Parts: sequence; C-alpha cells; structure tokens
Amino acid sequence: MCGTFKSMRRNLEATIETFPIAGLFTISRGSKTEAEVVTCVIEENGVFGRGECVPYKRYGETVAGVVADIRSAAGEIARRGAGREELQTLMKPGAARNAVDCALWDLEAKLEATPVFRTLGITPEPITTAFTLSLGEPGAMAAEAEKNAHRPLLKVKLGTADDESRMRAVTSAAPRSRIIVDANEGWTEENIEDHLRIAREVGIALIEQPLPAGRDGMLTRIDRLVPVCADESVHATDDLGALRNRYDAVNIKLDKTGGLTEALRMKAEAKRLGFQVMVGCMVGTSLAMAPAALLAQDVEYADLDGPLLLARDREPALRYEGSTLFPPPSELWG
Repeated sequence: MCGTFKSMRRNLEATIETFPIAGLFTISRGSKTEAEVVTCVIEENGVFGRGECVPYKRYGETVAGVVADIRSAAGEIARRGAGREELQTLMKPGAARNAVDCALWDLEAKLEATPVFRTLGITPEPITTAFTLSLGEPGAMAAEAEKNAHRPLLKVKLGTADDESRMRAVTSAAPRSRIIVDANEGWTEENIEDHLRIAREVGIALIEQPLPAGRDGMLTRIDRLVPVCADESVHATDDLGALRNRYDAVNIKLDKTGGLTEALRMKAEAKRLGFQVMVGCMVGTSLAMAPAALLAQDVEYADLDGPLLLARDREPALRYEGSTLFPPPSELWG
C-alpha cells in the first residue's frame, strides 16, 4: 500500500500530554519526573489515527516547536491528502514527523480494515525488552539491579567519572542478566579504552554511544572489546554508511527517524550492512511503543520499556509481563 488517501475532509491536530514517571529518571544529562509527549490525531470521515512522539532537547527539539511543526504540515495534509510517502519530503526527520507518520499508519489500518502487521507481512510475537536503570550512586544502582535481577536484559545509564564502580556493582547484583550500558556520550578518548576493558571483564553485552556524536572517530582506531552501538550518532538511513567501521550496532528510534516508514527502511539497510539492530525509545507511553514493537520483531535488542518507567500509562495500554512485551492491541494502535 502506498499510504496515500485522497480526501478533502481530513483534519489533523497536535496536543501536549504529561505522564508522571515512577520516581526519578536520570541520565548523564539530567533528571526528570514526568514524560511530556505530543499526540497527533488525524481524522478522516469519522475515522481517527493516532501517533505519539517525545521531543528531545539534545536534538534541539521542544514540545512547543514540535506542536508548531505538526500544525504547519496540517494544511498540506488536509489539502492534498498527503500520505506517508509524501510526508517524507514534506517534513524533516524527527519527533514531529514521527507523530504524524504513526498517526497515518494507524489511520490507514482503520480505513482499510487491515492491521499494520498484515501490511508489513509479519505475524507479531511477544518480545523481550530491556529494562532501564537510572544513573545514580553505585550502591543505589546495585540495589536497583538486584531488585530487577529476574529480568533477562537490563540497560544501565552511565556517563560519570567513575563508571567502573557502577559497572562492577550492577553486574555483581544481577549476575544472570545480560547488561547493556548506555554512556549517553559521556566517555572520553582518555578513558574509553579502560572502560571497554572493564566492560569485557565484567561481561557487559553491549555499550551504547560511549563518545559524543561527531567526535567518535577514535572508535575506528581502537579495539572494540565489547560491541558498540550508535545512538546519537545515527538518525536515519543515510547515516549508516559512514558508521560501518565505528560501530557494531545501531539504535533505531522512531523519534529520530521521523516515524515507522523511515525506520523500516533504516532497519533493512542496517541489516544489509551487517549491523546488529536495537529498537529503542524515549520515555513515552504505550502509544509510542506500539509501532516500535512491530519494528522490533526480529532484531537483536529491543529497548521498549518506556511505559514500565511511568507511574501512569494510557488506556488501553500495551501488555507487559515482566520484561515480555506483547504485540499491540488494535484498540491502542494499528
């Protein structure tokens, strides 16, 4: 399906919603207690499609700016009935396009009475998601790791002057879990080789974005003793070719690619180039995770725990049993 519906009766709106986080979510760039998301709703002939995005300050996005971007595209979408393919040139990659793109996927599924998974030619199965541990003092992180040691895959936020003690504390507290560490660009050329050595020693499975984007050339010159995954260094399909000698894996997030349409292209090209693939998320609700859960059906790592970090999710919500994420119900999306 081309994803284009010709109609003069299409309406688009963007709204801001806030969901409380359970406790405090902390990475190397700061902490937050709530998830502020933008929801896009597209209506055509009484049928509604929804999509959600999470603007990210690291990429120069603000909630107000994303809402403005969505509303600026509304006239063109309503006037021409622009669909998903037209959207790729109508809007730039990023959170705003993600919300619109996913709303169009949802709308298409409802108008055609065809679930998104069927359009993609897949039969979705439950997947295992990582569960994220916030950055904190080593003892506190160890306590959180021990509390979640029953989970098969943990993702640990790092990026401090003393990440060695944190890696040792967490891996000791959750010895049976596979562990991803995410430095959020917090390591340096001076300490990365020591951190890689320690990571291998304690059995870390994957290291996400250790060096700042644009200053990660050193990864081509050192022994990557543990597989390294690009996050901030990779946004869309065109970024992949330049990363082949620097990274072993790439983190595909819908808020970076600008939606499921581009993310599907990026995933196919990443696999063709030999990258492992992680499908990740910002801290958002089940509506944001639903399309990503379909994208993550056959990848090496899924990191789609956003709703598990919230004190309150949408209704209806995705079904999680521990770290097992079940396919999205049609009442939620797609």
